[in-house]
Amino acid sequence: MQVSLCTVVDGNATCLKIGFEEEELPILLLTASVILINSCNTEQLEKIPTNLSETFLVLLKKLWAKVHNQMLLPNTMRSIQEAHIYVSNIRTDNIAESIFRLSINSSQATAALPFEVVKRSIFGLGSSSFEDFMLNHWEVSPFRISRAVDVRDDVFSSFLQSLHSTETVPSFLSLILQNSVSCFPISSDELGILSFLEEVRNKLGCPIIYQQDIRVLRTESQLKREVHFFKESLNSCYKNGSHLFNIDDVLKCEEAYQEGYTVALRGMEFRFESIAAIANGVASIFGQPSVGVNMYLTPPNSQGLARHFDDHCVFVCQLFGTKKWTVFSQPNAQLPRLYDSLDSLPGAEAEVSVAECREILLKEGDILYIPRGFPHEACTDNGGSNGSAGFSLHLTLGIEVEPPFEWEGFAHVALCCWSQTQKQPQFSLLDSAVLLDVISVNVLHVAIGLVGDSDPTFRKACLVAAISLSSDTGCWLDLNQRTIFSHLIDKVNTESRFLEAFRSIEVAIQKTEDPFHQIRWLRLLNMEGESIEGIDWDVPFVEMAKLFPLCVRHKDQVEATFMRVKSRFCDEVLFGDVVDSYKMLLDKYRKVRKQYMNGMVSLHRTS
Repeated sequence: MQVSLCTVVDGNATCLKIGFEEEELPILLLTASVILINSCNTEQLEKIPTNLSETFLVLLKKLWAKVHNQMLLPNTMRSIQEAHIYVSNIRTDNIAESIFRLSINSSQATAALPFEVVKRSIFGLGSSSFEDFMLNHWEVSPFRISRAVDVRDDVFSSFLQSLHSTETVPSFLSLILQNSVSCFPISSDELGILSFLEEVRNKLGCPIIYQQDIRVLRTESQLKREVHFFKESLNSCYKNGSHLFNIDDVLKCEEAYQEGYTVALRGMEFRFESIAAIANGVASIFGQPSVGVNMYLTPPNSQGLARHFDDHCVFVCQLFGTKKWTVFSQPNAQLPRLYDSLDSLPGAEAEVSVAECREILLKEGDILYIPRGFPHEACTDNGGSNGSAGFSLHLTLGIEVEPPFEWEGFAHVALCCWSQTQKQPQFSLLDSAVLLDVISVNVLHVAIGLVGDSDPTFRKACLVAAISLSSDTGCWLDLNQRTIFSHLIDKVNTESRFLEAFRSIEVAIQKTEDPFHQIRWLRLLNMEGESIEGIDWDVPFVEMAKLFPLCVRHKDQVEATFMRVKSRFCDEVLFGDVVDSYKMLLDKYRKVRKQYMNGMVSLHRTS
């Protein structure tokens, strides 16, 4: 089936429609099928017979390969006037959406590697090595893991074999970039995959976008600042919208590599099934919804990214060559939070002492763990006489701890679970005592957030749902998590202040802001339409803007109720009563992340 892309004005927008050198009837049938698939909800998609779905998916992927190749070619769009071309009503993004939809629940979808396989490959054979890492290094200090690489135990071997290259100029780079599509970000709290598809309609399946998917940069040794190879692309990202790569840009990446630039490609877990399986396995080990994977290809005698710190922990996995890392001491005791601005972390911009740093040489097979908040930089050397050993290829596995899955998040879930047990059968917000209790619970949520802003433990990753905990024969991890929970409750009891929380709510209302915007994700604990505490989850908890004047008039009474609610919560809440709700929340996040991953991997022509 020969295809061409035709530029067509559709309403007020210009779009790419697919032209076929085929008879009209088969194309009309294809068009009807695509329209039907793209009109289905998730329940209807699940009812499509598996054999039919998988067979049609194979056909669509073959068509997509041809369409995607055409999309990369600059200035080759044909006019609809060419007589032998039948221009269908199918846009390029329509095909991409159908592939995505048929893949989200596919039986051939990405799967996690067994957690023991991933753990053994990263941390070694001994169970004590993982325990030592978790108790002494996790979120505390950098740690290098030297691995005796055995292909049978190396989870990266499948990916490495797919590259087919150990040459001076890695020939796999252009192939990876040509086969890649843009991976548009999905909202952290998005639990409906079809809502995501609605947001990216008309864009899904487009070539990679500079800054969003790929960066090509180096750090100038004298000025220690980053320079981008695609300077015009960088400017267009900020001024004129996205810059989509074409085949010329792909080839220029090899040119950039030769000139000392690092190629950084995001979202590898959405581009390779083998990487997706590793990411899912690591996410299970640490009890998080997902893990991000980036690839960095650096030429000899070069530095890619300038010194920086991340808002997430990373495992740097050295696949080819060597790289020298310099990791500096943590400038602030507080762990940076995901998506927080640099300004929100006191001391973040302070100069780090060169004397307080570690230099670590990573060789092939080595893994370096860098906790969030630790500044670091890395460079390659000249290598051998011909420079063949000087280049470096590594993957970073990023453990992004989202707000619900910090320990502060667990504390909020605990308060929700406890408050549910307090609800009386004839619960009514018209009862003033009940209303005071509801208000006090919400004020306590704000107070917990304020304690979390100052206590480092609240920012740490909660590992209650870690799969490693279920296989914890020595119970050390379970005991560790219970100990942390007890510490949190003690902190809430002794350090949460009514007046501070009350003032925080007052300031937010004065600014017409939602005082609970940072914990809006709590509404996801209830997705079945039932009312929790009589609250409409589509408004900010109870409508504090309306209730606040009442709270001000009866401030003493509200404070007394707050103190009683806080005391009872801290005395009565039990760790075991929270775990199931917390895991249910995690499963909801994981489900949509898995659907997104399945859909994106299916759009990539890699293995």
